[in-house]
Amino acid sequence: MLGGASLLVFVFMQPSPPEDSTATVAARPAPARPRRAAPAPAATPSEPAARAPEPEAPPPSAEEAPREAAAAPPSAGVLRVQTDVPGAQVFIDRQFIGTAPITADGVASGTHQLNVSAEGFESVAMPVEVTAGEREIMIRFREVRLDSIIDVVHRHGMGSCRGKLIATAQGLRYETANRDDAFTTPLLDLETFQVDYLEKNLRVKLRKGRQFNFTDPEGNADRLFVFHRDVEKARDRLKRGDRPATE
Repeated sequence: MLGGASLLVFVFMQPSPPEDSTATVAARPAPARPRRAAPAPAATPSEPAARAPEPEAPPPSAEEAPREAAAAPPSAGVLRVQTDVPGAQVFIDRQFIGTAPITADGVASGTHQLNVSAEGFESVAMPVEVTAGEREIMIRFREVRLDSIIDVVHRHGMGSCRGKLIATAQGLRYETANRDDAFTTPLLDLETFQVDYLEKNLRVKLRKGRQFNFTDPEGNADRLFVFHRDVEKARDRLKRGDRPATE
């Protein structure tokens, strides 16, 4: 019996055979690897990044609007110049533009200086206002214009009186407080109209009428001389057939 017991003990103590390591590894699932997030696609040159819209400029205020209108360039006009003497030379702002009748296009709006001259006549100079559109100007060289006034003293046989000599294209008149000496007469009805520079005297004799001796209140012969010269020019033109201006 003792031998049998030893045998049983030996069988009980016999270790179990080791498990196959390969089978054990195959039975365990491999641990899952973490996935990396896919990188975002980079923007290509052909697709630029979107930009925020720029703010719009505010409309001009009511105060700024008139300033912008005032800064606008002025519009041009058309100036037509005619004269009663053919071939008169026309100048605008001292620049020769041609002979009358003539039309000047593209004249800037505003005030311009007009000069017109004709042989045998006094030149005409006048400011002209040009606006958009057309304007026609008629220069009448053959109209006689005269507007001269001078203070005088009329010497009587005894005493004197003071007044004014007024000369226009329509005639010569003497205005004075002494009604007996006052007169009005056409320029061509003056029988005598002479100035004596040394005597400082202007002699006037009406046709079939009285004679007057005028002097300057201050003894200035120059004023008498200029007055006489202007009246004589008008008288010469009237004798040639030019007509007095109606204005």
